[in-house]
Amino acid sequence: MLQNWLNIFIYQLKHNKLFTALNILGLSIGIAGLIFATLYWNDEYSYDKWNPKKDKTFIVMNDLGKGDVWATNSAMTGPYLKSATPYLENYCYFNDYYTRETIQFNGKTELIDKIFSAQNSFFSFFPFEFKYGNPKTALKEPQSIVFSEETAFRLFKNENPIGKQVKYADKFFVVRGVYKIPGKSVVMPSAVTNSIEEDLEARKDRWGFSFGLVLKLKKNSDLPLVAKSLDDFFIENNFKKQAKREGMTIKEYAKAFGEPMKVQLIPFENSRLYKGAYPFPEGTGNLQFLRILMGLSILILLLSIVNYINLATANAIKRAKEVGVRKIIGATKRQIVLQFVFETTLTMLFALLLALVIVEVSLPFYNQLLSKELVLSGSQFFVQLIVIFILVVIVSGVFPAVYISNFEVLSVLKGNFSHTKNGLWLRNSMLVIQFAIAVFFIIGSLIIYQQVQFMTEKDLGFSGSQLMNISFREQKDKEQFERYESIKQEISKIQGVEGISAGAFSIGDDWCSRGGIHYKNNEVVIVNQLGSDFGMLEMLDIKLAKGRFLSEKLASDTISNVLLNETAAKTMHEKNPLDKTIGWNGQDYKVVGIIKDFHYFGLDKEIGPMIFFHINTQKWTQGNIESITVKVSSKDMQQTIASLKSFWIKNVDSEYPFEYNFVDKNFARTFKKYEDQRNLFALLNVVVILIAVFGLFALASFSMERRLKEIAIRKTLGAETNMLLKELSKQYVVFCIIGFLIGIVPAYLLLQKWLENFPFRIDITLLPFFIAFVSLLFLTLTIVLLKAYQATKVDVLKYLKYE
Repeated sequence: MLQNWLNIFIYQLKHNKLFTALNILGLSIGIAGLIFATLYWNDEYSYDKWNPKKDKTFIVMNDLGKGDVWATNSAMTGPYLKSATPYLENYCYFNDYYTRETIQFNGKTELIDKIFSAQNSFFSFFPFEFKYGNPKTALKEPQSIVFSEETAFRLFKNENPIGKQVKYADKFFVVRGVYKIPGKSVVMPSAVTNSIEEDLEARKDRWGFSFGLVLKLKKNSDLPLVAKSLDDFFIENNFKKQAKREGMTIKEYAKAFGEPMKVQLIPFENSRLYKGAYPFPEGTGNLQFLRILMGLSILILLLSIVNYINLATANAIKRAKEVGVRKIIGATKRQIVLQFVFETTLTMLFALLLALVIVEVSLPFYNQLLSKELVLSGSQFFVQLIVIFILVVIVSGVFPAVYISNFEVLSVLKGNFSHTKNGLWLRNSMLVIQFAIAVFFIIGSLIIYQQVQFMTEKDLGFSGSQLMNISFREQKDKEQFERYESIKQEISKIQGVEGISAGAFSIGDDWCSRGGIHYKNNEVVIVNQLGSDFGMLEMLDIKLAKGRFLSEKLASDTISNVLLNETAAKTMHEKNPLDKTIGWNGQDYKVVGIIKDFHYFGLDKEIGPMIFFHINTQKWTQGNIESITVKVSSKDMQQTIASLKSFWIKNVDSEYPFEYNFVDKNFARTFKKYEDQRNLFALLNVVVILIAVFGLFALASFSMERRLKEIAIRKTLGAETNMLLKELSKQYVVFCIIGFLIGIVPAYLLLQKWLENFPFRIDITLLPFFIAFVSLLFLTLTIVLLKAYQATKVDVLKYLKYE
């Protein structure tokens, strides 16, 4: 029986080469799209799945109200956790960033990218596999360091490095272990140190929020109790003291300055897909984009299946007599269903193999687009692949098989089946669905393109085209600002250098310190704190709205004078905020200028309140200068950069490579992910149109072939070619219009929802809908009229001689 089915399948394959090829190609593209999305989905959900500690681990976040959540914590919380909270099994502070630094051993220097600092309990939260050393004691001793296998090999080759000394950040550290990371994690460091302990000790009596913090609970049911305990601790040791300092009761202070901060405890598992602030240095995923990509991939596969079903039911006309004859000679309905499911399975198998080839060839491009390293491997993926295959066979194979098996024997043997309305209704409905999906993708692609184009062309409020940020690392026993002051004089002498400044911030890095300001008894406003040397704002070409910039001619500008941006100034509710006194960091400061708003974090975020001050105004900013900004002439720029590099290596830092980036290019990275989404959606749009074209071409071919006798009769009766073309294409234009009307509703609603991610966004106009309709109508008419024109050139006698 199987041999017979196989022979019939091969026969049909030989006599329908074009349609079979279009079917397989369309299905393979649809399956390939879902494979891509599945690989991406698996990768995003694979983070920390290997970690046995994930179920009882929680991330400590701090909600300041109005949607402002900080992922960092105060060093004061640690001692309290240890002594006053009985619900904890353990806790761990860590820096929420990686350090890039050189490590030296026996005269050999290696630049290491991901150096992480955490408390000695780190490996109880992230139980990496240790090749050398003991994870329980690896970070207990002061100035201990632990390396990944790759980093250890770079420094020590195949030696056991335990007990060896390395130089890092102008200090000597003892190697206590070598680890291997079992799988993807939100922390994947090249080296781990416990130098954070020094920072925690220095800040144990201050409420600055600077460190990531994770907790491990004894019982998950104690979560509300832990959160309440931390909230009470903050109220007792911070909120009440601030109220007392202002001479207010708790209620009065809360009314004037806002409710006290609330702790949020976020489950560690799948936290990487949590939207908002996040403390781990590997960053977060994009859950919305992940869902969109998976949804669109399923939609494309659905389009491929609809295309297949449409062609299968259309092809049933040719095979109706075959089914009738098989039923006459004794074939049961079940056998016919199984035969056609068998044929579908073989077709899907070919499509699946071709899909895997497409994925393998395209994977490098896909990885580049998503900044991933996806591979076709893993038991989970192959199980999913089998499930996808089975579901596609069931959805696309069973329905046409049952449809064909229900043919009336007498009707099909008389040749009347092709005129039944049920088959036509089904195929027409499927075609409308194809049009609707195609419309959705065309409109989506156009609107996403418009939004990204809007972002790239919008005035950012600053200019960074000739501004270089040069990495400026700390050196032992040397003040950063003093070093910068001495370097500044020398760099300004280099030909081609037009300006030099420094700041405790860098536009495009998506990081900024934050604090609170208040005016009179207004509620505290959280601001981004931007400290810099004189001239920084002028070099960035940031505009003044009122007042003046800070000037080196006035000593008070380094002590008690500050600038605000327009958003921060509005919170004062003053017509003229100049020369008004605000409270900030426990002291009073005078506002001497208002800066026009500019985009610091990117166009997908609101412009927040900002305070600008000289670096010497706050002690903490003097040690936070991580880059020096140099404005270079556009003339002979490469020569200027070469001179800067030579000077830097010779006079500033010979051990660390000369690294720089331009401010405008650095900022461009803030919306690169949306450019990638635009490119990916455009690619999917091409795929959808291609599949729709395949389906329309094949269906039009079947339709015209079915109507050849009708065309021959019409021509005999004197019908002109133009009239025939109009008659043959009319129904497809109607289907195109219906599909367009169906597709525009979800397109508008879903894209309007996507645009809500952007505080600065376009308005959806009629233009994308008009272009989508015209494009789809043009493609439809081109394909249908081409096939119709071919049909009108039939030999009349050939189709009438048997009538």
